[in-house]
This record gives sequence, C-alpha cells and structure tokens, in this order.
Amino acid sequence: MTTWERWLGAQAEQREAAGLTRRLRPRVADDATVDLAGNDYLGLARDPAVRRAAADAALAWGSSASASRLVTGTLSLHEELERELADYLRQPAALVFSTGYHANLAVVAALADRTTRILSDAHVHASLVDGVRLSRARLSVVPHSDVEAVRTGLVAAAAAGERALVLVESVYSVLGDAAPLVELAALCAEYDALLVVDEAHAVGVHGPGLVAGLGLAGRPQVVVTATLSKSLGAQGGAVLGSRALREHLVNRARPFIFDTGLAPAPTAGALAALRAIRARPELGATVRSRVAALADTLGVAAPAGAVLSVPMSSPRAAVAAQAAALEAGLRVGCFRPPSVPDGISRLRITVTAGVPEDDWDRAVVVLADLVKEHQ
Repeated sequence: MTTWERWLGAQAEQREAAGLTRRLRPRVADDATVDLAGNDYLGLARDPAVRRAAADAALAWGSSASASRLVTGTLSLHEELERELADYLRQPAALVFSTGYHANLAVVAALADRTTRILSDAHVHASLVDGVRLSRARLSVVPHSDVEAVRTGLVAAAAAGERALVLVESVYSVLGDAAPLVELAALCAEYDALLVVDEAHAVGVHGPGLVAGLGLAGRPQVVVTATLSKSLGAQGGAVLGSRALREHLVNRARPFIFDTGLAPAPTAGALAALRAIRARPELGATVRSRVAALADTLGVAAPAGAVLSVPMSSPRAAVAAQAAALEAGLRVGCFRPPSVPDGISRLRITVTAGVPEDDWDRAVVVLADLVKEHQ
C-alpha cells in the first residue's frame, strides 16, 4: 500500500467514526419524492416556460458556449441576461459567470491583494473564503453580524493606509438571519471601504434582494454577487455593481478569463426565470409565508430566507432524521461540520413555492413528527 493509499484510508476512517461521511445519492428524473433539500426556492427549475427556453437555446446554440467569454464564448444571450439582471437588481451593470462560486471567487480575488485588508463575517460562504485565500490579502474574520467589530477593523485599515473590503451575505445560509446591511453600508461609506454582499439566498425570495429593498443598490461602496442556481432555477452566477467594476473583472478576474462561458441552456433558463419572477411576485410571498408557518410549527426561529435550520443533538441524529424523512417521502438536507460555522448539526429544510399545497400540508405534519422523535 502506498503512502497516499494509507492516508486516504485513514481519512475515511476518521470521517466514518465522526459520523461525517458524505455520499452521492443520484436521483431519477421522475422521482416522486417531495424535494425539500434543493435550492429551487420558487419552483422555477421545472417550470414549463423555463424548461422550454433552456431547450430552445440548446437547439439554437448547441450544448456549450464553446470558449471563454473573451474568445468566442460571449453570446448575445449572456448580454441580454446581464442587462435584465442589472435592471431588476437596480445596479448599473452585471457580469455573468459559469457558477455562483466563480462569481464570489472572482470579485474578491480581482479586487484584493496584499495591500488590502478584508473583514469577513464568520459565517460567509466557502466561495468567499476561498476568494480571500486566492487574493492573499490580510484577513480579519469578524464575529457574526458584529457591526462594531467591523468598525474596529476599518479604523485599523485606515490607520495602516490599506484598502478595505467587507464580506457578508444578505441572508446567511445556515442560520438564515439577515445581515445589518444599512449599518455596514454606512460604515463602508464613512471609511471609504467596499461592501461585498452575497445575495444568493435573498434574490427571488425577497424580490430583487435585500440590497435593493433597503435602498442600497447602485451605491459606489456596495457590490452584489448572486447565483442563478437558486430562485432562478438554472446554473451560474453574477457580480453586479458599477460599469468600472465590470470592466475590471473582465480584464482581471481569473475565474472569468480562463473559464468557458456559461452554457446557452442555463443562460436562457435563468433569463426566463428572471422574467417569471418579475411577473409573479406571489412566488416569493408564498415562500415567506410558508417558512414562517413551518418555523412556528417546529418551534424554531423563522429565517429571513427560504432555508429553515433545525438544530439536532449530533451529526448522527441529523442523518437519522434525514433518513426518516426520506422513508416518509420527503427529501431534506442536513448541515454537519465542517459546513456549519458553529459546529452544530442541523436538519436543513428548503421551503419552496414549487410544492403543491396538498403535498406541502402533508410535509409539515411529517416534519413535525420526525423532529419531535429525532431532535
């Protein structure tokens, strides 16, 4: 046995002993299980108009953009989506990436370097964390939603003559709470810093997102990132901000420059879903009312977004509850270390507008029973 084989075996044993082994579970196209684990918050991934738009784009353009955006991989579809995204989120410009992960990597790594101080909320997504690592900037991880800790970091950055970048999510994916965006934007304006807000879990559920909803869109100190794979039911990501920022990313963002452009099908699907969101605001309202009612039923705090987290006593308890839900015809997720910032395992329930009312009512009863049994 080689050194690497021994190391891989030891890693597998450690994961198994801690109850942290993850396995892929393929699903079939006609799966009848009620999906409360995915990220299709508004139920648009299987919407007929969205699917038709994606299929038509594949037939017209082929299965791939076929090149990086700077070679021949920029399609008129990309520019159409970027214009409409910028308009909906009330931003001057948008740039579309092949994944939301790439969008976060790109904006941080292209804006920050060794002369930059990054103040990163302790609960931000792994893609922002990895962007910081790529940037090689000076990093300060600040306690979750601690405005005064951010102020202290900005004062230190100003004293050192450093450019400063503050990283947050508008709605956090694990706890589901909302960031104090108004206070943070004011601090960034005061100290000439840049606030990067990941709106992955807010766009669609809260219309154009919390940045726009709070009147912060278009401000020079605020940059937004978004995903096309949640409320928009497709794939990809975007960075939104000034036209100067877009130009900078086109020229300096390695995850944009060296990656094949977003494929035609998800581009067109996201565009169709965006138009559906604008025409059907009741979809987001359904998610918000359902998540509030389910949180009350389960006795947990209602999140600001669509993902409801139910604390469990251990990783094994979370997996057992997940398995019991599947037996009852519900697919739910679970958060386990290292995916949770506080080390607490949780059942992860995605509240979606795409589940019919009768199925939703049955799901609420099943979830209440299994949480009581396994928590």
